[in-house]
Amino acid sequence: MKETMKALVYHGPEKILLDEVPVPKLIKPDDAIVRVTTSTICGTDIHIWHGGMPEVQPPRILGHEFCGEIVEVGPAVRNVKVGDRVAVSCVTQCGECFYCKRGTYSHCVTGSWIFGYMIDGCQAEYVRVPHANLGCHIIPENLTDEDVLFVGDILSTGYFGAENARIEPGSVVAVMGSGPVGMCAMATARLFGPSKIIAVDTIQSRLDFVVKQGWADIGLNPQDCDIVEEIKKLSHGRGADACIEAVGVTPTFKYALEAVRPGGRVSVVGVFEKPFELEMNRLWIKNITISMGLVNANRIPELIDLISAGKLDMTPLITHRAPLEDILKGYDVFGGKKDNVIKWVVTY
Repeated sequence: MKETMKALVYHGPEKILLDEVPVPKLIKPDDAIVRVTTSTICGTDIHIWHGGMPEVQPPRILGHEFCGEIVEVGPAVRNVKVGDRVAVSCVTQCGECFYCKRGTYSHCVTGSWIFGYMIDGCQAEYVRVPHANLGCHIIPENLTDEDVLFVGDILSTGYFGAENARIEPGSVVAVMGSGPVGMCAMATARLFGPSKIIAVDTIQSRLDFVVKQGWADIGLNPQDCDIVEEIKKLSHGRGADACIEAVGVTPTFKYALEAVRPGGRVSVVGVFEKPFELEMNRLWIKNITISMGLVNANRIPELIDLISAGKLDMTPLITHRAPLEDILKGYDVFGGKKDNVIKWVVTY
């Protein structure tokens, strides 16, 4: 293995560079070194780039959604071996702490979401994966990297949002935001048997896309209609049984709170940069349940099985592919929502 590699490095707000840096080494017995074969740019990477997460200390290699090949393992790694193709969870988990034993991997005391945040991430040629026994998932021979690329983050996040929404057969679901996470929420919400999925977004091309893919039944654009009133018309005048907020901004959260029926659920998976004030004097009487949080990524094996069985296909999200050398252009295009981009995939 070579001594240095190319990596996308965050040097502070609005400053990212493709640098030559040392190849990572094993630190703990359950670490693995993965040669990255496919990765992506995610919305959280854009938040960090713009300084929205000041806790990220430069220099930091960004990225947390990827597949690769195991090239080295520590002595305590037993579930994967050198040569295995793996999809890697964005949430590292020890499996032994108080939170891991309760399935709340996102709060693992020695892990959680740390790639490209607290430790170096995957927008590089190699990455160190802590707690590799639970974080690395072998890719079945019948699947490509791109088939399973999103299981480690956005597909798990979308499923997390749908699962927390407690969707029941025949229910009406509204998803606020038709970005990549929102699209994954719609596609996985289908697995729970709703009668109707309503997509909400200001970008009409994305609404048309999700309806064409069959992930949503109807697309609503707030520039063309009153979102809350339209959702009520589509749900027997009651409001949606469940709303999933997948953006992380005030307007979409307000839509979710206002469009959900009394006794319904609001599931929040959007990443908020700014505080939001809840009007508890109005909300408490609706008897709604609000669920939120960082994805636990505890359904990756099931999601891979669904993909392998042909029940779930998120590859239509991929609109752009380019090598690591072009990743700065990727940040500009993906971050600026240019050229009808949905997901920018980094090839190696």
